[in-house]
Amino acid sequence: MTLTKTHIIDTLYRNTGLNKPQATRAVETFLETVKKTLEAGEDVLISGFGKFCVQEKKERRGRNPATGEDLVLSPRKVISFKCSPILRKKVND
Repeated sequence: MTLTKTHIIDTLYRNTGLNKPQATRAVETFLETVKKTLEAGEDVLISGFGKFCVQEKKERRGRNPATGEDLVLSPRKVISFKCSPILRKKVND
C-alpha cells in the first residue's frame, strides 16, 4: 500500500484534537515548507526519519536507449533521501 497525503491527513485527524480542515492545513503547511526549503537549495533534516538533500548534477554525455543516439544531458539539481539509522533499524527489524 502506498501512503498518500489523504491518509496522512486522516491519521493526523484521528490521532490528535485537530478537526479535518486543521489537519489538512497542518499537512499542507508542512509539505509547502519542505518544498520551499528544497527549492532554495537547502537540505531538510527530520530527526529520527532522514535527510532530504539537494545535489547538483553536472552536464554529462548520455545515450537515448531507444535509438542509441548520443546526447548531452544538461546540468540539473536532484533530491536524494538519506535514511536515519533509527528508521533503517526499524525497517530491517
